[in-house]
Amino acid sequence: QVQLVESGGGLVQPGGSLRLSCAASGFTLDYYAIGWFRQAPGKEREGVSCISSSDGSTYYTDSVKGRFTISRDNAKTTVSLQMNNLKPEDTAVYYCRVDLGRTYWGQGTQVTVSS
Repeated sequence: QVQLVESGGGLVQPGGSLRLSCAASGFTLDYYAIGWFRQAPGKEREGVSCISSSDGSTYYTDSVKGRFTISRDNAKTTVSLQMNNLKPEDTAVYYCRVDLGRTYWGQGTQVTVSS
């Protein structure tokens, strides 16, 4: 049974940091790219970052470049998203996703950036 479980969200002040984790089970993480997405209230879900399975290459949407870092630990079957210098506009529910022919999503973790 494929499962993705996000954790690490919370309330943080502007300029603060959070580290999100996506714990994967039910498939071999090594073989698949993993993406992080977010959805703010009243907005569509958007892609934030992803990391490939092959060479570990990464992608970031422009608004988070230089602030977010995605990484994977295949031994621990987790993909992390380190988020630094957080801004109020980063407030959203963050999800991880994997495509195995069928798309699987985690349940999401809330990130709130507010003073």
